[in-house]
Amino acid sequence: MTPGARVAAAIAVLDIIRDGAPAERALTNWARGARYAGSGDRAAVRDHVFAVLRCWSSCAVRGGGADGRALLIGALREAGVDPGALFTGRGHDPAPLSAAERASGRAPTHEEARDMPGWLWPRFAASLGEAEAEAAARALRHRAPITLRVNARRLTRSAAANRLAEEGIATRPVDGVDTALQVTDGERRIAASAPYRTGEVELQDAASQSAMAALDVADGARVLDYCAGGGGKTLALAARCEASWFAHDAVPRRMADLPARADRAGVRVQLCEMSRLPAQPPFDMVLCDVPCSGSGTWRRAPETKWRLTERDLEAFAARQHGILSQAAALVAPGGVLVYCTCSVLAEENEAVIDRFTTDHPSWRAARRQRWPICDTADGFFLQQLVRGTGPATPA
Repeated sequence: MTPGARVAAAIAVLDIIRDGAPAERALTNWARGARYAGSGDRAAVRDHVFAVLRCWSSCAVRGGGADGRALLIGALREAGVDPGALFTGRGHDPAPLSAAERASGRAPTHEEARDMPGWLWPRFAASLGEAEAEAAARALRHRAPITLRVNARRLTRSAAANRLAEEGIATRPVDGVDTALQVTDGERRIAASAPYRTGEVELQDAASQSAMAALDVADGARVLDYCAGGGGKTLALAARCEASWFAHDAVPRRMADLPARADRAGVRVQLCEMSRLPAQPPFDMVLCDVPCSGSGTWRRAPETKWRLTERDLEAFAARQHGILSQAAALVAPGGVLVYCTCSVLAEENEAVIDRFTTDHPSWRAARRQRWPICDTADGFFLQQLVRGTGPATPA
């Protein structure tokens, strides 16, 4: 595909997304119908689409419209590329720019350049503080870092970096996170690389790694990852602690790959069904990485930033409180309940904890930590809660 043909494909995908289709599904369906497109073409189309999704508001302003064509024109102008060089009408390139399109568009205002829904900005700023919120909004307009977690059971970080370099994957250590390597080149080689296939490294954001490193797990403890998903946090904990590991998710298929990944990593994780959890003896630690808005990770799924509503945010908070209350019944007296989100919004973090401790006075809020959205990590929130030593009370 020519560069212009890639732009034309991205325009078509964006119009499908504008009509309500999820971005990943729209891209997958396009790729299935474009058998002629090689891996480089698919990556380029994806990059165009995600560049717009991260900066939808400012792209629309610069392009002078809200359809896929105008959005791509705006994205190219944002990148300092003359759209006329790609909108040629030759072959599969988009049709040439009209006189109106050439004259359209303007520089975005400061508010428009934040690329944040208007209703959401006051909440975002109140949660982070004005200065940090501005920095976070700028970071969300760019690609997310790709970070690997080194399995400390297998090798050192420097050894992992050398092994990756042998396969054409360049990395650099992330300051303050002993197991983290940020990928600087060759990211598309990761999945096929020997270190990844053998469990020496796993994909995991640096903030998530740092949060798991902040948890103290006693040898021999029973630890339940209550909202396990793919199980990355369980594997991160198991790489540095000798304990009994259990994983549960409300949608069990999300854990389908976990047994194989755990085996590669050299640990054993027991999968638990929800109906059987109450029969398990109490756990010393229960980790709840709850569903949330994902506001700390909007670089990775930017369409959710534009589709989130106030009602959605209220529903997330209610669900988070419910999950935390359910999980609390599984913690042994004196045990620890860990609440975490990849959100930076106070409604999903501090407010949920305040409500929980009010409703459950036998619980005490302990360590709390927030990680900002930055060049090396996503936004993340962690709260540890300690149960009193009285008998467990069902939620």
